[in-house]
Amino acid sequence: MLIEDNAIILFQGDSITDAGRDYNNDADLGLGYPMITALWLSAALPSKNFRFINKGVSGNRVKDLKERWMRDCIDLKPTWISILIGINDCWRRYDNNDPTSVEKFESDYRYILQEVKTQLNAKLIICEPFVLPVIEDQAKWREDLDPKIHAVRKLAREFNALFIPLDGIFAQAATQRDPAYWLPDGVHPSPTGHALIAQSWLRAVEAL
Repeated sequence: MLIEDNAIILFQGDSITDAGRDYNNDADLGLGYPMITALWLSAALPSKNFRFINKGVSGNRVKDLKERWMRDCIDLKPTWISILIGINDCWRRYDNNDPTSVEKFESDYRYILQEVKTQLNAKLIICEPFVLPVIEDQAKWREDLDPKIHAVRKLAREFNALFIPLDGIFAQAATQRDPAYWLPDGVHPSPTGHALIAQSWLRAVEAL
């Protein structure tokens, strides 16, 4: 298992990470993959004394993460940081005519990772954003999302992060059950979809 005793593990991202957490309760991890991951690790390794924090915010894009990075990451002094962000950078192009260029996406993402390395030297877990074609026209999102996924992969290599290829993992899962079983609206996971993310996360840190 790669995570050390007394680690402070921060989950960051958008609504997929947020998962209905109570913003007024720092102990609340929401009802998604951060909670599942934390419960599994805490039950399997109680002597490790892990602390878990969820600062996912529904609707966030990478630019929003950058704006709140000092308050919601650096100041918390985590030792591990898990990031899942990017689908809203794609989605807003199609539902609000508000695109994010891949150059801007990569630049802002690189900024937050550089801040981690210079101010914390925390270990990084980077999850690629994902979509499954459940709703009409989502198949065409690939033209926008795929370059951003490639940017995330590039940054994971550049910053020596653990990388979780969730887009590929969900694509593979959708060959076993229909896409809506995992992501009812093509983006937000079902409870089973959240469990799949948690399972992939735990495997990445060698806890499964």
